[in-house]
Amino acid sequence: MTAIRQTFDRILELIAVFLMLAVTAIITLGFVYRWAGASLVWYDEVASISLCWLTYYGGALAALRGAHIGFSGFVNSLPADWRVAATAFSSIVTIFFFAVLAVMGTKVVQILQGDTLVSLPWLSLQVTQSVIPIASVLFVIAELLRLPELLREARRGPLVDHELQEALIHGQAGKEIRP
Repeated sequence: MTAIRQTFDRILELIAVFLMLAVTAIITLGFVYRWAGASLVWYDEVASISLCWLTYYGGALAALRGAHIGFSGFVNSLPADWRVAATAFSSIVTIFFFAVLAVMGTKVVQILQGDTLVSLPWLSLQVTQSVIPIASVLFVIAELLRLPELLREARRGPLVDHELQEALIHGQAGKEIRP
């Protein structure tokens, strides 16, 4: 399971990095063209869609890494049995929500058949909106891959606050060690 999770993490990370670079390039290109007095007709629409794609795929990566907003303080205050139950309930609700979003997103994509972007009539809205069902499925996979570790953590003791843990790691890495 660890190898699958690491591979999935790497794939989502590469997608997120690619999308960040694409958004940066699109925004820079749009700025340069506006500065030169020759606006790109498609800039606003494509930049908005690219940012949405980054949000969805980045959200799946954050889910896999346990970096979403949570109530770890509240959950950690519960007795062990309740902590495990609350953790399982939270994961089940999240998985259910994104499964429903994937189904509804697929319906939206089907409804958009034949529609295109206003500024780029050759680009189907089905392609641009496909991020909803695809990223929702990726989010469900991320939750399922993370669930066993999360339940083990909840049984063992307080849940790890991943944001705090990462801040401490980066804080320690940035400090100079003197003998």
